[in-house]
Amino acid sequence: MRSDDVRLLLQAAVPTAAAGALAAVISALVVGGKGAVGAVVATLVVILFMGIGFVVLQRTAKSLPHLFQAMGLMLYAAQILLLFVFLAAFKNTTLFHPKAFAITLVATTLVWIGAQTRAHMKAKILYVEPDSTKGAKPENQGPKS
Repeated sequence: MRSDDVRLLLQAAVPTAAAGALAAVISALVVGGKGAVGAVVATLVVILFMGIGFVVLQRTAKSLPHLFQAMGLMLYAAQILLLFVFLAAFKNTTLFHPKAFAITLVATTLVWIGAQTRAHMKAKILYVEPDSTKGAKPENQGPKS
């Protein structure tokens, strides 16, 4: 993974973790300990799902750029399906407060999307990779003036 990819990932994950921590504090004050646990679990789910999705899309963009859009659509469908499986598995749980979990899940997802959008807008990513002239043969370098 390139350093710009890691930077973009961190610029999305750190604000999401901060929003999750804030949600955990608010949930703890409003609902109690189970609310805080629900907020922490939701934050971890968002960071895990979105982080894995980001890594998969970056690898797809580098190795199979013609499949990038289709892979993105498939990835988001898979994330929603996995979230439904997670929700079904913890449907009747008493481990955490479900409303605190749901609100934090939506809020941290929106924070992730906003932070990732901001990071991509501020990043200076070349859309065309310049060819290196180092080690090129003189006949391939073009005319000299």
